[in-house]
Amino acid sequence: MAKTRQQFLCNKCGSMHPKWMGKCPDCGAWDALQPYTAPAHDARKAAIIGTSDIATGADAMPISRIEQDQIARYESGIGEFDRVLGGGVVPGSATLIGGDPGIGKSTLLLQAAGKLAATTGRPVLYVTSEESARQTAMRARRLEISDDRLLILAETNVQRITHQIRSVDPCVAIIDSIQMIYKPDIPAAPGSVTQLRECCMELVYLAKSSAAAIMFVGHVTKEGTLAGPKLVEHIVDTVAYFEGDRFHTHRILRCMKNRFGSTSEVGLFEMTGGGLREVTDPGSLFVESHGGNPPSGSILTAATSGTRVLLLEVQALTASSVIGAAKRKTSGVSSDRVAMIIAVLERRCGLKLAAEDVFVNIAGGVKVIEPAIDLAIALAIASAHLNRPLPSSTLAVGELGLGGELRSIGQLEQRIREAARMGVKHALVPRGSPLGDFGAIEVVPVRRLSEAMQKL
Repeated sequence: MAKTRQQFLCNKCGSMHPKWMGKCPDCGAWDALQPYTAPAHDARKAAIIGTSDIATGADAMPISRIEQDQIARYESGIGEFDRVLGGGVVPGSATLIGGDPGIGKSTLLLQAAGKLAATTGRPVLYVTSEESARQTAMRARRLEISDDRLLILAETNVQRITHQIRSVDPCVAIIDSIQMIYKPDIPAAPGSVTQLRECCMELVYLAKSSAAAIMFVGHVTKEGTLAGPKLVEHIVDTVAYFEGDRFHTHRILRCMKNRFGSTSEVGLFEMTGGGLREVTDPGSLFVESHGGNPPSGSILTAATSGTRVLLLEVQALTASSVIGAAKRKTSGVSSDRVAMIIAVLERRCGLKLAAEDVFVNIAGGVKVIEPAIDLAIALAIASAHLNRPLPSSTLAVGELGLGGELRSIGQLEQRIREAARMGVKHALVPRGSPLGDFGAIEVVPVRRLSEAMQKL
């Protein structure tokens, strides 16, 4: 009998190494290498296709002879969900959806399973490894899902799961969650690196050979990344994160990888007592009216995610502190970016913020990474520091340079049109940007941050 060779797999980057080391040589992560025993020859694939003869595999062929038909998709009936996936679920694809505990991953996929069973007329298999079948059925009744083509399987053994997928032949199989699935012939605990990698790869091979789409639910670590080796994200076709603050009702489905569509689209949902509800008009989702008397440190901005324009409220607050011990706290925006904006305000605009605690918040719990909201953050901090409220119904968009200049941004016309539709009266934009006719909204082009402060 051949000797079993043990290797070590990195949790962060998925690289393999012959011996254990405290630091991964490829990605530099500490204490990330875990034992991994590879299966003999191609046993994983042989278990799926029913043969171990390598000569029965696929043959190479010229690219011109490969059929290039348009990809058929299963539309779930949930527009925001289909938007993120690129128009629907692709047969034979593998999708990984991650998110914090309790954010609504299971609710979203159970609603999608019920819609898919109703729209396709084919069975949909929902495999629950963390709940019993009765618990899942209770949640389905609360969501008003009663289609008999939605099949529930409470199982953690991957061999029984693959047998059920072959027997039922569903259009989509949902695994909730992949961390609890195990393979009995591997001497490792469920959720370990070896189990997670082997179970995921076996199910992906099954999806490619049977044309049944597989959707995994993945847990998120405290660092905000998907648990398990990075290789799991590499072997699936689509990776999406379900984000949001549990203290707010809205949720965002954001795509990080998609082999069948764009990665810039987002889906917006609102959590209600009857499940997740689509938000088709996101304009006023994160903005609340102050009754014509806005407080100091508050201004509107427009952020984009894919083809969506989100109107957001940027809030800032300053308080007296001690020089050298001033705090810089942010929520929803990069703290490094805010520190740079504070430095520009001090150096280019003459504001004394070294002895001030500065707090910046994007209202509604939204996270924004694009630099197009730099101008709004700078004006909000200046307004809070000077205790002078900014004019109501004012929008500010623009990237801020270290010299205090404003740089042009993309999709400016879409941002202004969305702001005009929501009743915004004034918009500060970088000078030199291509502009058109936007109706009642007054567009004020500015070249520098100091000029924008004078305009207001």
